[in-house]
Amino acid sequence: MEPPEEETLARAALLGPVEIRDLAARLGVRPTKSWGQNFVIDPNTVRKIVRQAGVGPQDVVVEVGPGLGSLTLALLQVVDRVTAIEIDPALAEQLPRTVAEHAPERAGRLTVLQQDALRVTELPDPQPTALVANLPYNVAVPVVLHLLESLPTLEKVLVMVQLEVAERLAAAPGGRVYGVPSVKAAWYAEVSPAGRIGRNVFWPAPNVDSGLVRMVRREPPVTTAGRREVFAVIDAAFAQRRKTLRAALASWAGSAPAAEEALRRAGVDPSARGERLTVEQFAAIAEAGAGHPDRSDA
Repeated sequence: MEPPEEETLARAALLGPVEIRDLAARLGVRPTKSWGQNFVIDPNTVRKIVRQAGVGPQDVVVEVGPGLGSLTLALLQVVDRVTAIEIDPALAEQLPRTVAEHAPERAGRLTVLQQDALRVTELPDPQPTALVANLPYNVAVPVVLHLLESLPTLEKVLVMVQLEVAERLAAAPGGRVYGVPSVKAAWYAEVSPAGRIGRNVFWPAPNVDSGLVRMVRREPPVTTAGRREVFAVIDAAFAQRRKTLRAALASWAGSAPAAEEALRRAGVDPSARGERLTVEQFAAIAEAGAGHPDRSDA
């Protein structure tokens, strides 16, 4: 037997290609590259996103870039509340009207903030338990990391991003695409791929496929180093990813010998490369190098 929210979602009247284009024409809106806008026009895709997100009546969802409201309407069918952050003033103004027209009984559950998500540091109560969004390709990673840092009540994340970005976020150490996004996301959460999305569900259709990424919040690694210190090590290691850690971390540590000393104290082979290390190992390096007299920023 399907859960009640699954039945509700299946029955919900959501926005399709005709409704999306009519609404955009009425508003005089054309998707803009500068804000990375690609509107979802397939109701089954937004149903899939909501299902994969694992959200229900107990959840308060923050949605970034709701656009014309395709995903917003689906989320409102199953969660307690949605706080939508939209940078485009015309779309932010229209979204409550769209919800009032298509789901009037749910309109009171929506809050819309006309803001840049990268500048949001707090949200009105009730605080969000989940981030669910079709994120603009050009700011996807910064937005996810910023909101995980700024909104500690977020327990889970399900975002649709460019497929290449999805693969990087979910990559494991040693993989070809493992890098800065992979390690920083792992600081906050267990990250896993959650499916692939084709191009034709969007208007306009992008030149690449998309992917879903799931994150479940976890405690960061146990370390006396702060997040900023650990992230500085990660950035330095991957800025010259083809170099050994002894060489790549020389500027961070103050010198190559100081980098080697910190690496050995952390139990990391100085001849290894950053793409082989876990977030816990990066945290150990940051802790080992903290306060070292040779550090250039000490």
